[in-house]
Amino acid sequence: MTRPLRRFEVLLPLKFNDGQPVPDTLIADTILELFDQFGAVSSDTQTIRGQWGYAAEIYRDELVRVFVDTEDSDANIDFFVGYKEQLKLRFDQIDIWIATYPIEII
Repeated sequence: MTRPLRRFEVLLPLKFNDGQPVPDTLIADTILELFDQFGAVSSDTQTIRGQWGYAAEIYRDELVRVFVDTEDSDANIDFFVGYKEQLKLRFDQIDIWIATYPIEII
């Protein structure tokens, strides 16, 4: 019997909203923090492109997906709720997209 697990997917910007590139160190620091918190973290090497609107402004994003598979617990959900606010400040973003869903490892 496997324990309940949850995946947290974080989309981190590769560019600030003004189009300037995000320093690699900001992405690396985030990955290291997640590793320190959960003992494992993964990321995609492909660039995810998105477009969204806010306050009559259209934003085009280039993003990297970072994800953590961990215990499905209120404590881990609470961690990511708070961490999202830190990431919004770190990356100077209106929002940071974090998706979560239960997973089953076989």
